[in-house]
Amino acid sequence: MESSEKQPALPNRQTPFSEAFRAFIGQDWAPHSTELPARLPAAEHAPARREAIGAQFPGERLVIPAGGFKVRSNDTDYRYRPHSAFAHLTGLGEDREPDAVLVLEPSDNGHEPTLYFKPRAPRDAHEFYADPRYGEMWVGKRESLEEMSALTGIACASIDDLRDALAKNADSTTLRLVAGVDPEIERLVAEIRAEHAQQTADRTAESAQDEQDEQGAEQDEQAATTPAEADQQLVVALSELRLRKDAFEADQLREACRQTAEAFAAVVAELPEAVRRGRGERWVEGVFGLHARHSGNAIGYDTIAAAGEHACTLHWIRNDGELREDQLILIDAGVEVDTLYTADVTRTLPVGGRFSEAQREVYGAVLEAQEAGIAAARAGAEFADVHKAAIAVIARRLEEWGILPVSAEESLGEEGGQHRRWMVHGTSHHLGLDVHDCAQARTENYRQGTLAPGMVITVEPGLYFKADDLLVPERFRGIGVRIEDDILITEDGNENLSAALPRTADDVEAWMAPLLRH
Repeated sequence: MESSEKQPALPNRQTPFSEAFRAFIGQDWAPHSTELPARLPAAEHAPARREAIGAQFPGERLVIPAGGFKVRSNDTDYRYRPHSAFAHLTGLGEDREPDAVLVLEPSDNGHEPTLYFKPRAPRDAHEFYADPRYGEMWVGKRESLEEMSALTGIACASIDDLRDALAKNADSTTLRLVAGVDPEIERLVAEIRAEHAQQTADRTAESAQDEQDEQGAEQDEQAATTPAEADQQLVVALSELRLRKDAFEADQLREACRQTAEAFAAVVAELPEAVRRGRGERWVEGVFGLHARHSGNAIGYDTIAAAGEHACTLHWIRNDGELREDQLILIDAGVEVDTLYTADVTRTLPVGGRFSEAQREVYGAVLEAQEAGIAAARAGAEFADVHKAAIAVIARRLEEWGILPVSAEESLGEEGGQHRRWMVHGTSHHLGLDVHDCAQARTENYRQGTLAPGMVITVEPGLYFKADDLLVPERFRGIGVRIEDDILITEDGNENLSAALPRTADDVEAWMAPLLRH
């Protein structure tokens, strides 16, 4: 694989270009099409989001980078994916657009967006044939400024113009950056801030002397905000902007769940082959990943394919274990569609197609807990109510089995928590462009927040009985079960977006039977 790094290729990989080649390479190419591409469907919904975030920061310049490639090894990179805030505000998905930056410039009408990126070069330019990062010979045909504008509905400019745009009136315009995304943009913004720091300080001092009214006090408070604090406020606001999904986003998540259900069915059909080949967890992971790439952009996160006791390791992604027909396999996986919205679904399946009595008993307890959690996921309920409903069932079942050292009521109390030995994680998280979406939202709006129509959360209780846990009845040891679905909060209840995949033990067995006989 050829290099795609920003820096030049290593000296031992450089091959000089002759003058004859340079003269020859630009000749006899068909002209680029003059027909502009259609607007991306996701881009149609981005203006309202830009308006909403701009309204929170009137008169301020907002800088949202897409981010660049990340090195995997030496001069090879991980597959590129843009930052979620950038995708949300531009509508660009898949692998668009490395090193681009969206700037929301304050104006009399709110904010005017400009997308700064690297447009394609002429075919006789050195970049066309020699630049492994941007050259058409290396990465394919890139958009022109006009084409990118047509795709996004945003005015576009060359990334070379970004510095001047950010420095404009920097002494009198607050600049906020989504930090932690693109180190080069962070350095650029730091330089601009440093250049204008003294002018800003002088202006603030004069304002403090001349203005003693409420407006002056507000300006003083704003001036006291450090750049890092200002940047973090933008990050939080962008994260909270995604708490409630619009109709387009809900449809994208439905599609992600639909594709995920098809991928799960493909995995089940391949379980006998996974058993036969050995290292079957890898086969499961590979089959799911194949369908994710074929039907969407990628997987939304590393697939968990955990057979037997591996299911008791919550983030098992090594996926190197064998599969046996008498085992359960916990598969936690989600297809990320081209717009970057991802499903997040877990099913715990009997590899041979039928649950044992002990497996069915544990599975039934987890399903009961999940159904209680889903029932609690309604508009007006607290986010924490979903977990409380699910974990109450888990604690009661543990008490019934004689596993808890105290009563379920005592374990659920503030001074208890013994049940967490067998379910240490929470029951829900928000879902969207990120598998753990809205992660920078404030606690009062997330963990302590109220569910509202448009929110999409997971409901995913589990029970994990490690093989060496002597408190657990022997028949349960080595069994790990989690059931997870993606739930859209509606005006009058909720919608299970991943309901196409069966959940009851009987339905799971009936669904698997014809797939295993294919």
